Amino acid sequence: MMTTEEHEKLRGWFAGRLPDDLYESLTEVTADREEITVVGRVPEPRLAEGASEAEREAALRARIQEFRERTRDDRVAVAREAEHLYGRKVSWGVQCGTERALFTHVAAPVMTRLRQPEREVLDTLIAAGVARSRSDALAWCVRLVQRHTDDWLTELRDSLEQVRRVRSRGPDAGPRGDTPDDEK
Repeated sequence: MMTTEEHEKLRGWFAGRLPDDLYESLTEVTADREEITVVGRVPEPRLAEGASEAEREAALRARIQEFRERTRDDRVAVAREAEHLYGRKVSWGVQCGTERALFTHVAAPVMTRLRQPEREVLDTLIAAGVARSRSDALAWCVRLVQRHTDDWLTELRDSLEQVRRVRSRGPDAGPRGDTPDDEK
């Protein structure tokens, strides 16, 4: 996980590097070991007053697709720079009204060992048609937990950041809070 300062620098780099007319606003920059995801807001399409929900949804999806095609070259150029600088793939997304879409992004494999009761949960999801494979079922479970525990995960991440800050001030910290070279 990134420190708050590292995340702020990453977000600042994208805010400064993105063309001014790419997004209305930069809403999210997230990163893990494999990927940086950049999401920005684009303006909603203008619709006639009283447009139906179906018309509105279709217009939002079309605006997102138009944005994706029109900005591809600019996004690829920025991604190449960032990938060289940060050593991670860059993925893009957009928020338009109530619609959010992520474009091609990394699906990183994660290996885990599960005992039989845990495998049974995954196999039940497969049997019920919720997932095609154990891998899909596990991803579904992670998304479900993520959706229902956002507050808890945010608190946990904040706590980890506090632990990092305290460790950096410990007895093994160097003059700037770094660990001495022989311990890196």
